[in-house]
Amino acid sequence: MIQLSRRSLLAIAAVVDIALHARPAPVAAKALAARHELPPRHLETMLQALVKAGILKGVRGPRGGYELARERRRITAGAIVRAAMQANSEENLPPLPRSPLVESVVGPAVQSALDACLAALDAVTVAELCQQAESLAAAAGKDIGADFTI
Repeated sequence: MIQLSRRSLLAIAAVVDIALHARPAPVAAKALAARHELPPRHLETMLQALVKAGILKGVRGPRGGYELARERRRITAGAIVRAAMQANSEENLPPLPRSPLVESVVGPAVQSALDACLAALDAVTVAELCQQAESLAAAAGKDIGADFTI
């Protein structure tokens, strides 16, 4: 089974969270981190990668934070994962092994599986994920749309 990286899962969760909570004001990284029980600095590089990819928009100022850069229906889980993967590729990782086995057999097989996974994620929009989250919250008697910070 292919598993997405933690960063990719967190990126999707962050974008959906922002889509659910960014009205009427942008979502502060601190509030987002608190809802997901993470240190705010852990999210910041990923959020900046999503801004760079045109998925989120950063709003500066005392009431600043993050909001969607496009409509929910125009953002796919695949696009979010690609942005998260791009951010991961910039980290200091050891070089990939270079051998005929990796280049001719293993690499193409893994790339094919990754392409299939991303194609499936491209069929899932943030709007669909928000709709699922809202229906689950309604079934549980919770309101996930309100986010008041004083």
